[in-house]
Amino acid sequence: MRLGFSTNSIADVDPLAAVPLLRELGYESLAITLDHHTIDPFAADRAARTSQWKTVLAAAGMGCVIETGARHLLDPTVKHEPTLLSADSAGRARRIDFSRRAIDVAADLGAGCVSLWSGIGRDAAPLDVLWTRLVDGMAPILDHAAAAGVVVAFEPEPGMVIDTLARTESLFARLGRPPHLRLTVDIGHMECMGEWPYAAHLAAWSGQIANVHVDDMLACRHEHLPLGTGDVDGAAAITALAAAGYRGGLHVELPRQAHRWLETARESARYLVPFLSAGAPA
Repeated sequence: MRLGFSTNSIADVDPLAAVPLLRELGYESLAITLDHHTIDPFAADRAARTSQWKTVLAAAGMGCVIETGARHLLDPTVKHEPTLLSADSAGRARRIDFSRRAIDVAADLGAGCVSLWSGIGRDAAPLDVLWTRLVDGMAPILDHAAAAGVVVAFEPEPGMVIDTLARTESLFARLGRPPHLRLTVDIGHMECMGEWPYAAHLAAWSGQIANVHVDDMLACRHEHLPLGTGDVDGAAAITALAAAGYRGGLHVELPRQAHRWLETARESARYLVPFLSAGAPA
């Protein structure tokens, strides 16, 4: 596994300028959240900006994954909206279009995956209707990913309709388990949702994990905390990921620490390196 960091945890500087500094600290992978200040997939300069990112990442010898969790890229007034669960069909179509564009960016960058999640059911629709919206929305995204040769990694998120590994398994079953659909694991989310022990819950996903977010968290409380300050057992989590065959980036995701991103990157590396050095496969 490799040290990774997330652009949603970098503030007050151009994330491109942060790449060589992160590399100096030992980071080898970057989770790029598509947004106004990174790569805006709707902007006229998307191709040029993507090429710039590709050059900077190559110079640093860093890989990347693409994240689609920008708070206000699609709607400046409502966080994360619209989603695949939105009541408005036009909104759902906009999320599908965004996801396809994210896949195109990932293909251009040679990214390891595009990570996405379900969204919140904000209207009074019954659960079966929400499931239908989600499955129907995922289908064209997966088709586009298959044509582009890009992996889609689905993330269960506390507070969303798909919030646990068990519900993610149900989604994969409904989608027919396409080979390019895999899992994003957030170890803090597992702690928040009581998915203990980590190894027992991740064993069923052996070989299917394409992306990992690293943060600390308290049980039953969805708040990303600096590593070593919550209830997450870092050693157990990394050992469980290694046993499940994961070999990619451990992407530190601490957006509330973005104002002190460089210090956070240093602290997180000091926390993670001993666990990786203790025997988890590289």
